Parts: sequence; structure tokens; C-alpha cells
Amino acid sequence: MSSELPDYYFRVRENGAAVFRIDTENRQRRIEMDQIAIANIRNGEIKPQGDRVLSEEDIDRITTWMAERKEVLAHRDMDDIHRAVDYLNLTTQWVQSKATDDQLENVTDALLLAMHDLRSTLVRKKSDRMASG
Repeated sequence: MSSELPDYYFRVRENGAAVFRIDTENRQRRIEMDQIAIANIRNGEIKPQGDRVLSEEDIDRITTWMAERKEVLAHRDMDDIHRAVDYLNLTTQWVQSKATDDQLENVTDALLLAMHDLRSTLVRKKSDRMASG
């Protein structure tokens, strides 16, 4: 761990983060984390904690973090989808080469419904894109 701590810490939450200002400039040289805001990346809202007034630097740092976090989450979403394609391929291979009749009986209906739903949605979305493009 480096000896230089950041000025802000973002405790990730489902829709954003709790934002803390880091302070080590105290008598005991302890790390103090003062919660200053809640950031919501879904709606872009930044709520100061208590009666706190956020500085321009606070707001700049929080909005920068929010933009970076959105990029990370978007990248993860795409990675998850590519993994889903891999899982579908692995599932096909499992069905073809390893699955027992009992195992197939256990998963076939759920897989067929999920694949039908996915296919229907993909076809509808592609049709919409083709019609608008």
C-alpha cells in the first residue's frame, strides 16, 4: 500500500456510492473517513450528508468518479454478455457429450423457455434497429 492516501473514498453501493473525505491530518495521525455525500449513478444525483455543503472540488471529484464508474459497469455488462455466449456454447457441448437423460429432463424446459425468450427479444430488437436505420 502506498503511503499517500487519496483525498476521497467511494464505498460502492448498488446504485452508486457513499462518498467519504479522507483525513490523516489529525493529532493521532489516524485515518478518519468523514461521509460527505451519497452519489447515485442511475439518476446522477449527489446528496450531501446532513447539513454539509459540498465544495466545487467535492462535486468535481464525485462527478468524475460517477463517469468512470459508469464506464466500468458498461464494460462489465458487455463482458458478462460475452461470457453468456461462452456459457451457451459450453452448455451445448455438455448437452451433446455429457448430459444424462435425468439431467436433461431437469433443465430442458427452463433452457428452452429462456432461449425462446432471448431469441424473441433479439429478433424484435434487430427488427426495430433495421426499421429505424
